[in-house]
Amino acid sequence: MDNKKLAVIHIVKKELKLSDSEYRDILRRVAGVDSAKDLTDELFKKLMNYFVRSNYYRVNSLGLTIRQKLYIKHLAENVGWEDGHLNNFIYKYYHKTGLDALSKKEAAKVIESLKAIKQHS
Repeated sequence: MDNKKLAVIHIVKKELKLSDSEYRDILRRVAGVDSAKDLTDELFKKLMNYFVRSNYYRVNSLGLTIRQKLYIKHLAENVGWEDGHLNNFIYKYYHKTGLDALSKKEAAKVIESLKAIKQHS
């Protein structure tokens, strides 16, 4: 495990305000290791996916994740949309007043829509 990945793990641990025992329990339960230094690249990804799905990284109570939100913003920029255009699209097709009002499932659909738009442009 390289030092950059270890640093990311410890930043997330701090953001989530995990005690050392909680952190060690998660390492054992999710990745089957006692120390982050023992993680393979595959186990690192598995651990990061676990952390990203935690409530800390939820934007709203409908399950929208910060990862989805950032990805939608990135895709919208790639197709040349500003926030207003994105918000109009969300309102027209999902009857929601902005990105933060989407559910996790709706966000997944917006992501696929933006990918399709990008592909056809």
